[in-house]
Amino acid sequence: MIVYGINPVTEALRAGRVRTLRVSGRSDQRVQEVLRLAGAARVRVQRADGMELDRVARGGLHQGVVAEVDEAPEYDTADLVRGAKDAPLIVVLDGVEDPHNFGAILRVADAAGVDGVIRQTRRAASLDGVAAKASAGAIAHVRIASVVNIARAIDDLKDANVWTVGLAGDAPEGYSDLDLTMPTALVLGAEGDGLRRLVREKCDRLASIPMLGHVGSVNVSVAAGIVLFEAVRQRRAGRGQAGRGEAGPKEGASRAGGREKGV
Repeated sequence: MIVYGINPVTEALRAGRVRTLRVSGRSDQRVQEVLRLAGAARVRVQRADGMELDRVARGGLHQGVVAEVDEAPEYDTADLVRGAKDAPLIVVLDGVEDPHNFGAILRVADAAGVDGVIRQTRRAASLDGVAAKASAGAIAHVRIASVVNIARAIDDLKDANVWTVGLAGDAPEGYSDLDLTMPTALVLGAEGDGLRRLVREKCDRLASIPMLGHVGSVNVSVAAGIVLFEAVRQRRAGRGQAGRGEAGPKEGASRAGGREKGV
């Protein structure tokens, strides 16, 4: 798998996943740090001109560094739940295909300390190139579970006592009204289409982000950041403390047909 750019390559080196590194003649402080990390990890370094790097990076903005990295470890839904240190906080992506959005979601997920991201093996952005660059290197650290069926993954989360909250622009309940201190999976749909009908119906709860200006929605990665950091705020404040079997939302609450057009 190929990643490029200073931040993605740096984080891949820190994660111990780089096999080989190609570097141009650029010699500023940030490239020197990449070379230092590569030397410490005993990664083979090759000098390459700009044309070769352009070819390997397929025209991506490589900033003079391109790395071949090991494939990410494979996880399933149960792994993400088991690996949580506290009440699980997981992101589920339903048809998010744009690599810029996917990478940006990984970046905010890492910043918020989520326990993992679940994505579908089809109708999903690839894990290299543009997505890695957009994630600013977070792709090297976030645990990602690739599943065949998102609706089934939601059922698995429910069986593991994790509440599933779908973001929907037409949901009457606001995201800040929810108790996000409980084990929670935030379910995000593709921009424009939103959550697919079955996925939407599977969610325990639907919530919206109030729009106070002229536009009707925000970018899906922005939506992820808003709700994830509300969860962080609540958890730091110690709100709730209820488990799935206690004072949480009832399964099937706020369900409605159709698709939402943003969040």
